[in-house]
This record gives sequence, C-alpha cells and structure tokens, in this order.
Amino acid sequence: MPDIFVNYRTSDQEAAATLIERELSRRFGSDRVFRASKSIKIGRRFPQELLTAVRRSSVLIAVIGPLWGEARTADGRRALDDPEDWTRKEIAEAFESGALVVPVLVGRTTRLDRHDLPPEIAELAECQYRRLDTRDAETGLNRIGDDLAEAIPELAAAERRIANAGSAESTRNQVGRTDGSVVQAQDYRHEQSGGVGTVGGDVGTFINNASGQVHTGGGDQHNTIRHGSVEFHGDGGNYLERGNVNQEFGDRRDREERRR
Repeated sequence: MPDIFVNYRTSDQEAAATLIERELSRRFGSDRVFRASKSIKIGRRFPQELLTAVRRSSVLIAVIGPLWGEARTADGRRALDDPEDWTRKEIAEAFESGALVVPVLVGRTTRLDRHDLPPEIAELAECQYRRLDTRDAETGLNRIGDDLAEAIPELAAAERRIANAGSAESTRNQVGRTDGSVVQAQDYRHEQSGGVGTVGGDVGTFINNASGQVHTGGGDQHNTIRHGSVEFHGDGGNYLERGNVNQEFGDRRDREERRR
C-alpha cells in the first residue's frame, strides 16, 4: 500500500514528478510511493488503480509547474474545468479521503489563487506548499523528504529500516578462526599518514602506504637484490615488486643443505 501519491500533469512537469518520486522512493521505499506510469502494472484498469491508490495514501504531492493551470482539453477548454480531468480528480479524491495534500511549485511558478480553481479543489491554494528549484534540486528534495518524515511517522520508521538495512549490508563480512584481534576497516580511523606503527594497544601492527621490504613476523629476514630480482630469506617475509620474487622459509642450515 503506498503512503505517497505523486500527482502531476503530463503536459506540465512530468520530469519533476519523476525526480520527486525517485528521491522519495530511495528514502522511504519504492512500494510506498505511487506514480502512475511506474506503479500501474501492465494490463490493469488505470481509472480504478488511480482512485484506489489515492484513497489508500496518506499524502498527495501535487506537482505544479507554469503550465499546470493552462493545459487544455481536445476541444479547447481549460483542463481544470473538466470534471473528468485526472489531475483534478486525484486531488479532489485526496481531499475527500483526508490525505495530507502538499503542493510543490516547480521553478518560478506563482502561488495558486483559489478563485482560479474549481470548487472541488479550491482549498489546494490554501495548503502550505514547498518549492522545487531545478537549479538546486537536492536542497528542495531533501526538504520535502524531511517534512514528510516528520509529518508521517510510518515514513520515518520506513526510512530508519532502510538505513539500518543498508548499514548491515555494507559491514557484512566473514571471519574464520583467529587467535588475535580483528579490526573492521570502516570502524577504524587513524591519523598516521604512512609507515609502520603500533595501533590500539593489542590490535597489533598497522602498516599504511608501505614502500619497500616489510617484515612483521618473528625470525630473521635477509633481503638480497640481484639484477632486478629480489630474493628473500627468513621467517614470514613478504614483498611485492616488479620482476621475480623468490621466497625461502625455514631454518638457515636447512636452506644451505638444500643448496648443496
């Protein structure tokens, strides 16, 4: 069941309506925001789908641009004066069902005058509006979303669930058996800009931006560079460089015996 119904006139501000719907869907969930071209399934009877969605919604967003009141029917009449005009019918149904009706004035659209509106929707001119300036759409969209979350507790709860789910998804990991501490990358912040140092007490050794041989295990490490190759001797040595890398581990006497 949708909580938000996005009402608009296709000949006026369909792009702005799509922008609003997508932002509110991102914040509150797609199934909570109804926009006709997105939400009505193929083959469904759109008149009944529209009216049912309006009646079940807590909020109707009326997207109003400069051409909203100037649109004409096929016979030249003003569309708003036609009782069958869907933009008008949806708004009238929202008022009838007790939904919160929020006019969103796009760009430099002037405020509505109730005397210019049909009696069924004249109170639209008295509803507190929000403005969406496409030159700074982010600010307007954020304010609309914040206002809806404050006005409708169910939307605020939905937003928290989405945020919590996203946080859990981003930190999901698998850790096998370990005898020491595990540090999760996004939870650890450091001020060290490079080198090797001890971090967080028993967390262990932290290496950042190392450039050269690195050895953090126990035992000796002996490095010899020969004609662009790197040869390692010692316990637990690690190095990555262009060219060949040869590593030998274990007791020195065993290595010497193998070389004979």
